[in-house]
Amino acid sequence: MNTPVLTPPKGAGAEHTVAEIAQQPALWREVGRIVAGQRAALDAFLAPVLAAQDLRVVLTGAGTSGFAGDVLRTALARHLGRRVDAVHTTDIVADPRGCFAEDVPTLLVSFARSGDSPESTAATALADSCLSRTHHLVITCNAEGALARAHGGQRASHVLLMPAASNDQGFAMTSSFTCMLLAALLALGPSSAGSAVGALADAAERITTGELDAPVGQLLAREPERLVYLGSGPLRGLAGESALKLLELTGGRVVAHADSTLGFRHGPKAILDGRTAVIVFVSEDAYTRQYDLDIVAELRAALPAGAVVAVSARQDGLPEDGVWLVPVPAGTEDAAFALPAVVCAQLVALGASLARGVRPDNPFPSGEVNRVVRGVTVHPYTGN
Repeated sequence: MNTPVLTPPKGAGAEHTVAEIAQQPALWREVGRIVAGQRAALDAFLAPVLAAQDLRVVLTGAGTSGFAGDVLRTALARHLGRRVDAVHTTDIVADPRGCFAEDVPTLLVSFARSGDSPESTAATALADSCLSRTHHLVITCNAEGALARAHGGQRASHVLLMPAASNDQGFAMTSSFTCMLLAALLALGPSSAGSAVGALADAAERITTGELDAPVGQLLAREPERLVYLGSGPLRGLAGESALKLLELTGGRVVAHADSTLGFRHGPKAILDGRTAVIVFVSEDAYTRQYDLDIVAELRAALPAGAVVAVSARQDGLPEDGVWLVPVPAGTEDAAFALPAVVCAQLVALGASLARGVRPDNPFPSGEVNRVVRGVTVHPYTGN
């Protein structure tokens, strides 16, 4: 690539997407201030809910919003010492009784960019219908959305609004995803998360101002027809979001697949061929990292030089080449590392889109896929 990824040619149809990727470091700092300012109200809402020993926390959203829950699930389970599940709203709406089979106290954490997708409000209503005790933490980027309006002022709900600029106007969610993920980590995670916001924003700022332009360009110069993202634990959810971003922004012109580091060998490895590239998100957990290093070595031996990239916070155990370093502080947990790491995937998706002549702000001009999902009929639920 001859130009920086975030400086596409004028008229490329990428204005919103470029601005929304680039604004993330500033918005994360704003999210930190928002959550700090609401800390007392959040604690007053959450403390009695989290006190229930049999509490189930369900993280939900559709598409990218659902992947926010996938990233956070195990990190929050470890911190809270409670059962935490990530269940996409699309699964809840299709099978509410299966998703809420146990009538236990439940905190439903809903992620929604607009809050106007049909499944967003339907999932919260179905939780109330299926369960005796439900509380709702709504994290959304749109104060005027149906989800925010439905839960605003409700005794069993708390609405946490993201900065207005995070309500992405581009087709694909970028800053909305990272802002909501960060807000949930700050609201429900360890108190140390607040002090890490500045360092995470600094790391992302280095990526958005060109630190990885050359290696991203080298990968895209291979013109891969297929791209696989792999990760373990929280980074498995990040792999899912990264693959979705590539599919969306290229209008489906690049086949994207996501899997866990260990799961990839169990059949999905069949996707590999000479036109496939693989990006592995490498865990900071010492035990988990061993499996990520194994798959990196295995794939590098099987694929052409330059086709395998490791995205990592440090070089330890990795080869000298093919590593994209994300400059976060030592000991950063994977759910937090996912914030600047996903910016790498956003740049890959944007660059691949532009290279194929797709307009990233509107990769589906005929409207077969929409920014806010349409065409969903939410059928009445009778409790059967």
